[in-house]
Amino acid sequence: MNYYSTQRQTPAVDLKEAVLKGLPSDNGLFMPEKIEPLPADFFDTIIDKSFHEIAFALADRLTGRTLPPSKLEHIIEQTLMFEAPLVELEENMNILELFHGPTLAFKDFGARFMAQLMSYFVEGKSKKLQILVATSGDTGGAVAHGFLDVPNIQVTVLYPKGKVSFLQEKQFTTLGKNITALEIDGTFDDCQALVKKAFLDAELTEKLFLTSANSINISRLIPQTFYYVNAYKQLKDKSKDTVFVVPSGNFGNITAGVLAKKMGLPVKFIAATNRNKIVPDYLATGQYQPLPSVQTISNAMDVGNPSNFARLYEIYDKDVDKMRADIKGFFYDDEQTKSAITEVRKRYNYTIDPHGAVGYLAFKDYIKNCTKPINGIILETAHPAKFLNTVEEVIGEKIKIPTALQQYAEREKLSIPMSIDFEPFKAFLIEQYA
Repeated sequence: MNYYSTQRQTPAVDLKEAVLKGLPSDNGLFMPEKIEPLPADFFDTIIDKSFHEIAFALADRLTGRTLPPSKLEHIIEQTLMFEAPLVELEENMNILELFHGPTLAFKDFGARFMAQLMSYFVEGKSKKLQILVATSGDTGGAVAHGFLDVPNIQVTVLYPKGKVSFLQEKQFTTLGKNITALEIDGTFDDCQALVKKAFLDAELTEKLFLTSANSINISRLIPQTFYYVNAYKQLKDKSKDTVFVVPSGNFGNITAGVLAKKMGLPVKFIAATNRNKIVPDYLATGQYQPLPSVQTISNAMDVGNPSNFARLYEIYDKDVDKMRADIKGFFYDDEQTKSAITEVRKRYNYTIDPHGAVGYLAFKDYIKNCTKPINGIILETAHPAKFLNTVEEVIGEKIKIPTALQQYAEREKLSIPMSIDFEPFKAFLIEQYA
């Protein structure tokens, strides 16, 4: 199977080129030429399937069956070394905990899969693979850990100064080795713009073997389909309609869910955002209008121009009504988010992070217009300890910091300050890696 650009100005490429190149030269995003549905009885017998079996079935189709089965099985084994359990808050309301990986965030799934796949593809290459990744929080840590010490690969993480939580920042700025962190004096959108511009720069692409580890890379989305289907398996009553509530920033996570739906998963979606409500506004008005990002306490969603919207737009044939049939959009401010954290703690004795809290609010509003009970699955995308100051201040008590996170607190920060100007960034890359 080949992968085409959403801009349709460049030839389609195979999986290897799509993954290693990351971004087409026409500034589009790679998409599979076809999305092959799973067998008709797949979901009827899903209770008998393991997480690994579900993942293999999805990945085999989304990679166009181009990988040797034994290699794909190995990649999945290295990816799924932790669970994604469904926790019931009350009947019809569930939390999908996606923070049981090494960096306590859902992006561990995508980063580990991508690292294994890229490692396979660069075997025997003479030039070192240079990965550029912009982060608003969890992507940096997940990618850094996924690729740490992977031979023949160098990672450069760009993040906005002062806009990433303390422990999130420490997870990717203290590693050294083949991980470099650049502290950009700007927003996440500025970081993302630098990465995209680098891929379109002829001199850089000639001198360096560049690719991206953001969700603009198709290999990040493939493994994120796994936990949607595995969550559906865990539901007690599959006769009810099911909706996934997805805290959304760059919209890669919800795009993966939609890919799973196109393969047969019988669900709908809620896109829950903070004040960066570009997509909810699009769903309401039919007009897509990117705006400068606004800083909030749910910082991973502080994105003013979501890259993966291009993929959603493509999947739904550029038709807002088709998208509206599958996705509803809601948005909330910081005060509402804080109130939700408090409410979940008091009502359910469960500590939720700011992103999950936005999802909780969206589900509550969504069910006001439902005429029958539904299964709600709220994605808890990161451990609340990653937002320690915010969560502890809101709930008025200390929360336990997992050892996997606490170990970074005292480590020395190694990041390099940089402006939002492209030329110094380009010069840095050439000087360091060419």
